[in-house]
Amino acid sequence: MKEKVILAYSGGLDTTALIPWLKENFDYDVICCCINCGQGNELDGLEERAKLSGASKLYIEDLVDEFCDDFIMPCVKAGAVYEHKYLLGTSMARPAIAKRLVEVARKENATAICHGATGKGNDQIRFELGIKALAPDLKIIAPWRMTDVWTMKSREDEIAYVNAHGIDLPFDASHSYSRDRNLWHISHEGLELEDPAQAPNYDDMLVLGVTPEKAPDKETLLSLTFEKGIPTALNGKAMKVSEIITELNRLGGENGIGIIDIVENRVVGMKSRGVYETPGGTILMEAHEQLEELILDRETMETKKKLGSQFAQIVYEGKWFTPLREAIQAFVDVTQEYVTGEVKLKLYKGNIIKAGTTSPYSLYNESLASFTTGDLYDHHDASGFITLFGLPLKVRAMKMAEAKKNK
Repeated sequence: MKEKVILAYSGGLDTTALIPWLKENFDYDVICCCINCGQGNELDGLEERAKLSGASKLYIEDLVDEFCDDFIMPCVKAGAVYEHKYLLGTSMARPAIAKRLVEVARKENATAICHGATGKGNDQIRFELGIKALAPDLKIIAPWRMTDVWTMKSREDEIAYVNAHGIDLPFDASHSYSRDRNLWHISHEGLELEDPAQAPNYDDMLVLGVTPEKAPDKETLLSLTFEKGIPTALNGKAMKVSEIITELNRLGGENGIGIIDIVENRVVGMKSRGVYETPGGTILMEAHEQLEELILDRETMETKKKLGSQFAQIVYEGKWFTPLREAIQAFVDVTQEYVTGEVKLKLYKGNIIKAGTTSPYSLYNESLASFTTGDLYDHHDASGFITLFGLPLKVRAMKMAEAKKNK
């Protein structure tokens, strides 16, 4: 009996070419596994394509809700943003995919998992760290790093290869952006983006929305309801997280929200430029942060921001299945105990504008914050506080003056 390999399958040219390549070079029984994290119509026609290419079986695993609840929401609650801009759309999905690939491998008694990530990117790290953490006994096949066996270097090479194996599929050699899509975002790389001196061709690129210039000349008002840091309703209608993100993607896309052009530092040491569309995620992150402003005390918020940045780096580097990620997430979950309330926002030409935030656990005290403070705050108390708070500065200044005089 042949050994089985689980192929992380998208249906694109790369992973389609991998099916006959794995059979030809390793004599594997190839089982394709496509993980649905919300990539929409990219799943159309996959079963026929996989079988035409020589796969013995295709799994299409619906992971949308698990992706939202177990991977996206921990990042939202942590306020995890990589290098101040990137909302981790691809990074969050990879451990979810790795986890399901391992589960399918166990179900099929496979001995290996194969992925089509290149040797220059972050995804090879994310996939393989996830697999190693969950199934250290499984072999990992990364063809793009096996240059002695994987000799194809272009789309033209891959098309010629599949045609030579009798696979007639609707791929051509025309150039296009390299994209990754799921429910949270879509990323774009390649073409003019490879030159940081060139502006993105947004008219040809955008998938989820429009630029702010092309957004309507009217604002869109919405409200989000949160319970313990998790969104539970949009505009007063109860929805699950995946439904809320889907609708926010529509509203955000229409209003030019969540388009970023970033040169980021990859784990492998190089800089890369990409454009990310994250309309719904940008709105959700902003709403969550606005609610936290009312509820978290100063020291908790400062600590959470530091750990949120570290959490983002952990996720970006593919270290989801680590004790450190679990520990930071446990801290974050404690901070979310009272992050409950309603956030109102206005969307207008790429902008997210505050329109009022309420919470039963708000620490904002109108009496304290107003200029006509009541019994809780005595202006005279500030004198003693400032004297003690500024004491180190005063002592240092006195010492410096004394030293200067003696000199």
